[in-house]
Amino acid sequence: MPRLVIAAPSSGSGKTTVATGLMAAFAERGLAVSPHKAGPDYIDPGYHALATGRPGRNLDAFMCGPDLVAPLFAHGAAGCDLAVVEGVMGLYDGAAGRGELASTAQVAKLLRAPVVLVVDASSQSRSVAALVHGFASFDPQVRLGGVILNKVGSDRHEVMLREALEEAGMPVLGVLRRAPQVATPSRHLGLVPVAERHTDALASVSALAAQVRAGCDLDALMALARTAPPLDCEAWSPERSLAAAGARDSAELEPVGGAPVSGAPGDGAAPVIAVAGGAAFTFSYAEHTELLTAAGAEVVTFDPLRDEALPPGTGGLVIGGGFPEMYAPELSANEPLRAAVAAFAAAGGPVAAECAGLLYLGRSLDGKPMCGVLDADARMSERLTLGYREAVAVSDSALARAGTRLRGHEFHRTVIEPGAGASPAWGFTHPERRVEGFVQQGVHASYLHTHWAAEPSVARRFTEAAAARR
Repeated sequence: MPRLVIAAPSSGSGKTTVATGLMAAFAERGLAVSPHKAGPDYIDPGYHALATGRPGRNLDAFMCGPDLVAPLFAHGAAGCDLAVVEGVMGLYDGAAGRGELASTAQVAKLLRAPVVLVVDASSQSRSVAALVHGFASFDPQVRLGGVILNKVGSDRHEVMLREALEEAGMPVLGVLRRAPQVATPSRHLGLVPVAERHTDALASVSALAAQVRAGCDLDALMALARTAPPLDCEAWSPERSLAAAGARDSAELEPVGGAPVSGAPGDGAAPVIAVAGGAAFTFSYAEHTELLTAAGAEVVTFDPLRDEALPPGTGGLVIGGGFPEMYAPELSANEPLRAAVAAFAAAGGPVAAECAGLLYLGRSLDGKPMCGVLDADARMSERLTLGYREAVAVSDSALARAGTRLRGHEFHRTVIEPGAGASPAWGFTHPERRVEGFVQQGVHASYLHTHWAAEPSVARRFTEAAAARR
């Protein structure tokens, strides 16, 4: 599988611009391009999907463990002509205090992939050679294959940069000039999700592709991608991962209130699991749906902004991440759906809610009535909560047995009061010790984003809880 990792010395250098532009430019050539993102970010993959027509997939060595990075990559890239991996933060930045763990450099090494360094050259000339030399020599196992210079100011500036990098023996694979017309709006630490600006996002991706086509040597980049050696791993499979989880700990997979799931999606026997989507709930890892389907569920998407009822036959409800605070009035105005969600939860229906889903289940969000499933109120905050967490399930729930350990990620600028219910969802063990979230009846609600590929048993457990509702 030809593959490239797009990295940078620091955040804000232009990784997303280059990675998305490359994906779109190669896709326009008729190639099947597999898009990936290092780390937990769930906004950039939306732009990647728009550029390639394939699901954007995350590769997170902290949440899933280093051993799963290459198998998850191989699963997502199956049948493609090229894979492009956008890095996270600076090339060597990872989980705080954990060395290279979850860094772009670690992902590149696990994938045995050449790295292209995107350098913001707007305020330097010959010094760029020293910068690139330092990144190329810091870890000999990271193979830096070339540089793309971003925000170059003039022809003369470009000449000085090229001369400096020629002295350092580093190929220049592209030069991009300052181009504010392709800038995309941002929020918190990332771009505004595609679902909130689909038409404008299409135009942005098209402009990025044109900029990359004009400024980058696509043939040289493809040649570099082809130097990646074969990966010695078996592609991840949701079916095999569920079977392995069962073999490892069969007690974890005991049915929840009913017989094991039978039937296949679409045959009328599979439990229906409704997954929130639309502009307010934009985040879901692709592997979650694949695991639910492999566990025997029929997954149906609904939009809490537009749909006034849950999908027919809903047996389980998944409400993931997003920015509901941007749509609080509209979510609140959809009273029929709020009532349907509240009734479903009150009847003991299994609900898995993460971050945005937690806010939606509360009593209010910025003063606007929400579903009222949880006796808690949420509001926007000046403080951004961001970082990896190590967690253990405190209470038995439809999602996980007490004692189940998972690694996750928090990313929100809201607070909910109280922050935990009488039966908390998680106890954090690192980097701080505290309890968080709510477990009541069939509801599991928390700020913590998790990646179910790390613990597939949660998908089977949740599917069995949904099946028991039939």
